[in-house]
Amino acid sequence: MMIHGLGFLGLSASLVLPWALTGLVQGERITESLVKNVRQSSTVQEMPLPSRKLISAVSTATTYYVSGTGNDRNSGLTTSSAFRTIQRAADLTRPGDTVLIMNGVYKNPRNAGSVVSIERSGNAKAWIRYKAYPGHLPKIQHNTWSGIGLSNGVSYIEINGLEIIGDNANISLGYALSQKWNSSNRRTNGSCINIEGRTRHAHHINILNNKVHNCGGAGIAVIGADYVKVDNNTVFNNSWYSVYGCSGISLLMNYNSDNNRGYKMFVTNNKVYNNRMYIPWIESGTISDGNGIIVDISKLGKNGPYRGRTLIANNITYRNGGSGIHAHESEHVDIINNTAYANGKSLNLTKGEIYAGYSSDVNIFNNIIYVSRGRNANSNMKNKNVTYDYNLYNKGARITMMGSHDVIGDPQFVNPSNADFRLKARSPAINRGYYWKDLKTDYAGKRRPAGSGYDIGAYEYR
Repeated sequence: MMIHGLGFLGLSASLVLPWALTGLVQGERITESLVKNVRQSSTVQEMPLPSRKLISAVSTATTYYVSGTGNDRNSGLTTSSAFRTIQRAADLTRPGDTVLIMNGVYKNPRNAGSVVSIERSGNAKAWIRYKAYPGHLPKIQHNTWSGIGLSNGVSYIEINGLEIIGDNANISLGYALSQKWNSSNRRTNGSCINIEGRTRHAHHINILNNKVHNCGGAGIAVIGADYVKVDNNTVFNNSWYSVYGCSGISLLMNYNSDNNRGYKMFVTNNKVYNNRMYIPWIESGTISDGNGIIVDISKLGKNGPYRGRTLIANNITYRNGGSGIHAHESEHVDIINNTAYANGKSLNLTKGEIYAGYSSDVNIFNNIIYVSRGRNANSNMKNKNVTYDYNLYNKGARITMMGSHDVIGDPQFVNPSNADFRLKARSPAINRGYYWKDLKTDYAGKRRPAGSGYDIGAYEYR
């Protein structure tokens, strides 16, 4: 058996959903750049002059400011001359630019598909960044297809520190049920952040430190993309009302932008909870998803099987409708050091807290998998080379696949009823994990290992 650490090889692929609705997921198919942030640099051009001397013309990056009290007729170049809409800044961005978003509530114009539609790309040496202004808490609130939509083959983009809110608070379950055949309802089907790469494939996208909630569709949907990093986000109360079978964080149809077989897709350090389907998937008439995190149908795709690896690590998933984490029809996925607690709130979804189905080359190591008594902790549905080991299961869990180093016992969380999944001093998870050589920190950003060995779960005990 070969066990992959953070720099090893892998493969995967993709399948196409109906184009109609950006950012939504089908059945077990919806779906959220790992390239490290590259320091912005200016470009230098040299022009020949009659004196035969050279002069440098330096193109510098621009910072645009957006404020809830701004005006789109302003220059956008200072805090006192800020734009009112993020879209105004997005339409001006060039590689290396930064959009700093100050306090305010930013809503979609009537009939617009997004609050902000990002279609202009950065490059490898000059990312375009959309960030909260230091100390500010801007809110993007929408009742349309997406709060933030990324399309047109966009690349080298960072979304950092924003709150994206859907329209769930204004929708009743009765109204949503009355719309269960309406695939064109933006309010019920809209996602919070959507990367749409089915026609022109997106790559090198970082989704960092955001609060993403109350969208009828997906929380963070990544479709047909490559080199995506979804890190340190809080994703909750999504997927309730869409007819498309959505989840909290979804990676769907990962796309090969190159032949790299190392880690390229990352879902790390996220807290994902209470994402659930209440409306049946329109294709089957059943509740099918509402997972915390899913990697979906990467084995099939327009340009062949996905060749990169996907890392899902240090996440906390709890009380979602479907599984906490799973890989469906996917390959080359490592699910490492996560904590999944009491998911499967949709009682017809019984495949497990953390599991793989119809998949191959999947490693499921160092996870705390806690289920209600008699519920499935995992399953083995037509898998090949899927390995469970060094995991901790609670007593009363139904365990289909069990590794030689797996542990059964009470994880002894500090206060799970208040979502505090840190470990107490006597937890059987302490020092019982596998040494995953390149995973150097835990969910809280603390060093791994803290003791004589890796702990199991998202937290290292201190």
